Amino acid sequence: MLKKFENKLFRRNFLQVISTLFGATALNRNLFAQTNKPNIVFILADDLGYGDLSCYGQQDFNTPHIDSIAKDGLKFLQAYSNSASCTPTRVALITGRYQMRLKVGTEEPLQSDSPKDAGLSPEHPTMPGQFKKIGYSTTLIGKWHLGDLPNFGPLKSGYDNFYGVFSGTTDYFKHDSKSSTPLYEQEVAIDRQGYITNLFGDRAVETINRHAQNKTPFFMSVHFNAPHYPWEGPNDEAESKRIKALIHRDGGNLKVFASMVQSMDENVGKILKALSDKGLSDNTIVIFTSDNGGERFSRTWPFSGMKNELLEGGLRIPSIIKWPGKISPDQTTQQVSISMDWMPTLLAATGGFSDPAYPPDGENLLPQILNTKTPIKERKLFWRFKVASQRAIRDGDYKYLQIANNEFLFNVVEDQRERANLKDRHKDIFDRLKNDWSNWNLSMLNERERPATFTNAGRGMADHYGVVNNPK
Repeated sequence: MLKKFENKLFRRNFLQVISTLFGATALNRNLFAQTNKPNIVFILADDLGYGDLSCYGQQDFNTPHIDSIAKDGLKFLQAYSNSASCTPTRVALITGRYQMRLKVGTEEPLQSDSPKDAGLSPEHPTMPGQFKKIGYSTTLIGKWHLGDLPNFGPLKSGYDNFYGVFSGTTDYFKHDSKSSTPLYEQEVAIDRQGYITNLFGDRAVETINRHAQNKTPFFMSVHFNAPHYPWEGPNDEAESKRIKALIHRDGGNLKVFASMVQSMDENVGKILKALSDKGLSDNTIVIFTSDNGGERFSRTWPFSGMKNELLEGGLRIPSIIKWPGKISPDQTTQQVSISMDWMPTLLAATGGFSDPAYPPDGENLLPQILNTKTPIKERKLFWRFKVASQRAIRDGDYKYLQIANNEFLFNVVEDQRERANLKDRHKDIFDRLKNDWSNWNLSMLNERERPATFTNAGRGMADHYGVVNNPK
């Protein structure tokens, strides 16, 4: 009897040991799977034009650190922003959807006279929120511009940590807690001295160093406000003291603009070096892009137009990604892409998923990114911008464009400058695209009342196309 009991006890202990071993193995496997997920560093410039990097044709100054991302990975040659302004593109980027599906996305941009309830709803799924669900730590460093406290903010929309500014514009030197556009740590205004591009770069390095110790996979967004106005390089603190308003017409030049972009490039270099020093480079996806086309000092060649215009210069942006061991170095692609593609693409790269109740409008371009021999995915993209009643659709090589009461059809592959209006020559294509745009627009929220004048947009349009400023 005693022997029988001892045998049963042995078997039970043996099974417990085996169960513990298998459980530990499963736990280790799960931990390995978690820590083996690629980190993501998403770097977003503000108002950087298509040709403002030396790897995209800039010849007046060099951007070696950002260029190195292209050298080590893939460069898009036909990348678009979701809008010609910052807030709507940021809505599309963080949700993976056309910004006009959300009230905040119809603000172009979100500003002091916007409705008080205009902001990114905390209930709406976001890219950082989806990463949190699969074990990522999430951080935003830099510009938010998707709604103010107490109702809106990064910590309410999927980010664990925030260090940056809520506003769309901030002085590069005056950003303490008493300034009009203070710097925030989480949801508290703080006092920090220094050039804000450097502050963002330094915080990104600190974040990388912290994650290198705890081994948690991380999604870090670094949203620089450079080279957005005010026009202040790292040595221009005197200019910061001189100007009375952030929007000013009596400052800036090509030299100052170059110093702003080069400062951002240097800070990208610090981020890349930190990844390398901590042994994280090989398991980190790095993306660099812009929120819309360039401003007054940008190089948008070979395109016409600029920020706030649906001409190619207001929409075409640099877009670069590297993922060592997955993406072959020094590649380019003609795949047409848009800002809202990043969410489904990066979720596919990490095993994440979109909320089925909020299906993305963006496309998963991971197959085209990992192998440039994968067939190009045909795209049909839509835009709307209330200044000058602008409307646009690109389908294949053709683009329908409306500016006020003027309509155009361009082949933007053969005619990158958008000069030859083909609307009569290819009336069938013109009519089809115009009708497609109208049907798409019916599925979006209505615009708020449009401005009566061009404001700071339309100068190039009027000069090049004889546009009559008579919004409907």
